Amino acid sequence: MNRDYPLEKVRNFGIIAHIDAGKTTTSERILFYTGMTHKIGEVHEGDTVTDWMEQERERGITITAAAITCFWNPVYMGKDTSKKVRFNIIDTPGHIDFTAEVKRSLRVLDGAVVVFDGVAGVEPQSETNWRYADEGEVPRLCFINKMDRMGASFDNSFKSILERLSKQAVRFQIPIGLEEKHDGVIDLLHMKAYFFDGSMGEKVRTEEIPAEYMEEAKKYHHELVEKIVEHDDVQMQSYLEGKEIPVEELKKTIRKAVIANKMFPVFTGSALKNKGVQIVLDAVVDYLPSPLDIPAVKGVDPSTGEMVVRHASDEEPFSALVFKLQTDPFVGQLNFFRVYSGSVESGSYVYNSTTGRRERLSRIVRLQANEREEVKQVFAGEIAAAVGLKEARTSHTLCDEAKPIILDPIKFMEPVISLRIEPKTKADQEKMGLALKRLSDEDPTFRISSNAETNETIISGMGELHLEIMVDRMKREFNVQANVGKPQVAYRETILGEAEAEHKYIKQTGGKGQYGHVRLTLRPMQPVPEGKKIPKNVSRYDHFEFIDSIKGGVIPQEFIPAVEKGVREATERGILAGFPMVDVSCELTFGSYHDVDSSEIAYKIAGSQAFQDAAKRAKPVLLEPIMRMEVVVPEKFVGDITGHLSSKRATIEGVDDRGMNKVVKAKVPLSEMFGYATALRSMTEGRGSSTMEFDHYEAVPKHVADEIIETRK
Repeated sequence: MNRDYPLEKVRNFGIIAHIDAGKTTTSERILFYTGMTHKIGEVHEGDTVTDWMEQERERGITITAAAITCFWNPVYMGKDTSKKVRFNIIDTPGHIDFTAEVKRSLRVLDGAVVVFDGVAGVEPQSETNWRYADEGEVPRLCFINKMDRMGASFDNSFKSILERLSKQAVRFQIPIGLEEKHDGVIDLLHMKAYFFDGSMGEKVRTEEIPAEYMEEAKKYHHELVEKIVEHDDVQMQSYLEGKEIPVEELKKTIRKAVIANKMFPVFTGSALKNKGVQIVLDAVVDYLPSPLDIPAVKGVDPSTGEMVVRHASDEEPFSALVFKLQTDPFVGQLNFFRVYSGSVESGSYVYNSTTGRRERLSRIVRLQANEREEVKQVFAGEIAAAVGLKEARTSHTLCDEAKPIILDPIKFMEPVISLRIEPKTKADQEKMGLALKRLSDEDPTFRISSNAETNETIISGMGELHLEIMVDRMKREFNVQANVGKPQVAYRETILGEAEAEHKYIKQTGGKGQYGHVRLTLRPMQPVPEGKKIPKNVSRYDHFEFIDSIKGGVIPQEFIPAVEKGVREATERGILAGFPMVDVSCELTFGSYHDVDSSEIAYKIAGSQAFQDAAKRAKPVLLEPIMRMEVVVPEKFVGDITGHLSSKRATIEGVDDRGMNKVVKAKVPLSEMFGYATALRSMTEGRGSSTMEFDHYEAVPKHVADEIIETRK
């Protein structure tokens, strides 16, 4: 079976933005204009297609990334459908607690449309999302939305993009009128004005630029052409000689520059008032990459450890990355995957190279948000969902067993906040375990652990809202009633110094005894220098390193993994207050063994004991999560806000202007921030708002650490 659509006519892109910038409203317009829906859903009316979860509709926010397949025929092609393009779109969440959704979506997309609020310009989550896109080298277009809103300013928003995100942002349009006078947009490349008629703005009318805008349009047109020809020497020469460069030639240069992340075109309009969205879709076709335009994906051959490459071709061996799990009420678990090379048919077996197991892919579906269309086969460059995979999880690689590859996994941030949770009744107990497992499979930043001493179940996540939504989903989707404790900060422990310890575990009973003897050195873990390989005797995990420096077989090789296991288990409960220990390097330097009595269990216990003894003497400290915070308030409240934040151990980093308001930027310990939203409302007559995201871990001041340790005893 051959693919039903040529690869050069596929665009995999996401819509990303700060919360309330109009991302989902823009997505709904795209669905309407591409013919996927016959009615535009509105966030404020709770009937959107991409926000299909009950919690999303109630709160008016996006929680999970929704995947939609649709088709677009560019406006400038008229009735000629030869340029019709397939869009695989992911509408991602804007709230800071759900950044994992944005991060994983960007990993599998080829491009992004970044939506900005025309009043607020660049906001905190815009910066975070932009940083994620930079890390993934994802080409972007910008859409300054909400030009119809009171206080909208294209110039101020554009300036904030240049100042806070990238100097490579280039103005491709200017709005015709602002606020209630916003009528349409001027295209600075074609030097045309676009107006949007019909009840839903579905009829795009092209006119000459109104006389009162002509001077401004000419000025910005020249500026735009100058910015474009910088990326092509031949065009630069022609431009300097005063020659007219054809628009089609300029477009080719723009496309190359956008794909290389050297240019970010900026468009404008109002999604809510149905103005400007279709022109952004044309730009997606013209400037964002198809799967053929992006570099080949790299991975590791699990059998040899060597680097291997897969190109976006149906002829290459099959490889795909699972980027999301979702529980569907009708078909069970869906595994969303992006195919990087080759093709796969429903009913066939795939090899999960991450687990080393074969699995049957019983059905393949394409999604229109919460509706699904069954397909027999998917090809390179496509995004689909699989039904029937039992063991595949986020970041797992699916591939051809004869040509295995492990693709780079998606890296997620560690949770910073925890809650105690317990089932209300005996009947809820079993259901709760199943529900929590399903939810943690879906969301890698949602973790479950149990406290062995108190037998409590602890859930951890990225913020209060994140955990609140998870508990709510457990009640609604799995019908589990639970009692929830107060939020707890996810503290960590580490060491600042170096220490050595030795432990002999000897147990003599009737018959065979136990003997394990190790000497360990602990020190703070150092980053691996750029371009350097990790030595063979070092096993390194996210926040822990074990170095095997045993010489001459003083401990037989078969017992060394047991020592490492004992040490790793000891890091899970630190020695100050029982929090996990991070960024520790542990070197096994010496030991001895007994011909008869040595055993794995003895070395595991000896390793654990020696680690604890050394950690107590290696200057242990408590670490706490520090959050990057922005508080937006009217000017008259700035003094109160900064004073209040300072009383919460915050470091104030500056106060900026944003429209009519002031923005207070600070770094603040998470432990001081519970219930802050309520306090902020009462201090600012309900006019203040704040956003917070994890920044880094930092040592807790001694007097605070002493209190925490005391309460844990």
